[in-house]
Amino acid sequence: MPTVTRTPAPLLHSIVLDWYRENARDLPWRTPDATPWAVLVSEFMLQQTPVKRVLPAYAAWLERWPTPAALAADAPGEAVRMWGRLGYPRRALRLHAAATAITERHGGSVPDDHAELLALPGVGEYTAAAVASFAFRQRHAVLDTNVRRVFARAVSGVEYPAQATTAAERRTAGELLPATAATAAEWAVGVMELGALVCTARSPECGGCPLRAHCAWQQAGRPPYEGPARRGQTYEGTDRQVRGKLLAVLRDAHGEVPRHRLDAVWPEPIQRARALDGLVADGLVEPVAPGVYRLPQ
Repeated sequence: MPTVTRTPAPLLHSIVLDWYRENARDLPWRTPDATPWAVLVSEFMLQQTPVKRVLPAYAAWLERWPTPAALAADAPGEAVRMWGRLGYPRRALRLHAAATAITERHGGSVPDDHAELLALPGVGEYTAAAVASFAFRQRHAVLDTNVRRVFARAVSGVEYPAQATTAAERRTAGELLPATAATAAEWAVGVMELGALVCTARSPECGGCPLRAHCAWQQAGRPPYEGPARRGQTYEGTDRQVRGKLLAVLRDAHGEVPRHRLDAVWPEPIQRARALDGLVADGLVEPVAPGVYRLPQ
């Protein structure tokens, strides 16, 4: 195997930041007037969802609920309704719960303290670091799927990162984090953008990558992935699809829905019942009488 030479962090910073300043997408949550609440909303919506699907939902959401207090004052079911077809609708309930906590604990302002962000409902390690970095320009290692993939290839010399974030990845991210907060914040979004646009999961555009000459995976001859089988995401015929169809009926109804209308969306009764029970257990649907359902109030 060829010898892999690790590139000094300052050189990596310079290369990625120069590339980002020339190639960054014009996204509304990156504009100078994007509020911390707007950044938080974007981070919830972007989890496992492509940017092109998020953009219209993000604009509509902030038009209706421009502040956490505005969302907290509305019913959680309205958040589920507004979430539409973004997928993984529990995120809507968690965002509503976060807005309520921000209103009650922080006077309606998204906190700038990382620990207080992490304490919000639905906010995990990644989201807390992302909001602290992108909204408040603080120095945090931000490890999303795109960043982890860039680090796996460029630094560790493997095609894909582990299925779950490891201590070694966190250590690498910390070692590469620029010393100043402003540069660290730009570095975080720059690496993320590189992973989203160039160092993609499938068919990476290595020929146009600014890190090509410094990439450990390239130097090693682009060895194929040898880890556990990577999980594919299926949808057709799954409980997720059934749940989506059930929620679509409830979103469009703007009121209570009898069971027979829900039964019409899927022919297989056992799977349909399991999906509906799951929605109720997750708090996305409320039974209001025998055989009658609605979005949560």
